[in-house]
Amino acid sequence: MKLEDFNYYLREELIAQTPLKDRSSSKLMVLDRKTREIQHKVFKDIIDYIDEGDCLVLNNTRVIPARLFGIKEETNGKMEFLLLKRIDKDTWETLVKPGKRAKIGNVFIFGDGKLKAEILDIIDDGKRIVKFIYEGIFEEILDDLGQMPLPPYIKEKLEDKERYQTVYSKEEGSSAAPTAGLHFTNDLIKKLQDKGVKIAYVTLHVGLGTFRPVKVENIEEHKMHTEYYVLDEENADLINKTKENGKKVIAVGTTSCRTLETIGCNGRVKASSGWTDIFIYPGYKFEILDLLITNFHLPESTLLMLVSAFSDREFIMNAYKIATEENYRFFSFGDAMLIK
Repeated sequence: MKLEDFNYYLREELIAQTPLKDRSSSKLMVLDRKTREIQHKVFKDIIDYIDEGDCLVLNNTRVIPARLFGIKEETNGKMEFLLLKRIDKDTWETLVKPGKRAKIGNVFIFGDGKLKAEILDIIDDGKRIVKFIYEGIFEEILDDLGQMPLPPYIKEKLEDKERYQTVYSKEEGSSAAPTAGLHFTNDLIKKLQDKGVKIAYVTLHVGLGTFRPVKVENIEEHKMHTEYYVLDEENADLINKTKENGKKVIAVGTTSCRTLETIGCNGRVKASSGWTDIFIYPGYKFEILDLLITNFHLPESTLLMLVSAFSDREFIMNAYKIATEENYRFFSFGDAMLIK
């Protein structure tokens, strides 16, 4: 399957730059895989498509303020660090700009010396292994000095950091938000629970590889980034009982989907944790997923390929064409899609 099969034209003004004040008032496009019907709703209408006994699976990861701006110790040259993956307590895999200034042994200073970083190694794709030096608690220093790592297509400044977090975010570690979850409010979740919908949580720390473009023409040759996931016993049991009762498992976002499908086997999940590099594209046979709630994704992205695998490419690409004609808002702060 070719990369160009997942390309589409998007007018720049349809890329959402700021979140809506009311999370649940985004548009919702509802796609029926059997009838090929497409409906236009509001996100809070999602409750009409989820039944008593169904299980909604949420990714409770929390975005860290992973973007740091500092200077090089020797030259005072300005530098940008983006934290990607924690290796141990004080050692991180990072992206550094401009990379040519970040050689092994170089030291960089943030916040007038409150935090320092030494380059330990240079690895694949030019990423740096960095050791941070500080006094106190790293998370508190990062919260003070760091900025939210918004995707490159968002140019507007985010006034409220919490608007790039889901209302149920808990486990710190992501470099990007699981954006399908941004549409949920506490009130909407309560209404779903009052209806008898089960809520299960997984954790998958989203890496910036999510936004890495596919560079190979044959998509099967693409190598996915790795992301850390956790599913505990309580939530695994909840998901398995849902399947046993013949009810639906609904993934909120591609991150929840990738976690479930990483550990799913014969229609069941098993409590586990580890690293996943699962790449889901058309032809993939889903083990766990029954419905998918997701945002509108970038052209030629692995996320668009995953969505196309859950339905089919032609139906999805036609839906995207309709979304552009109907002025849906795209990407992280944009509107949502329910595929059933």
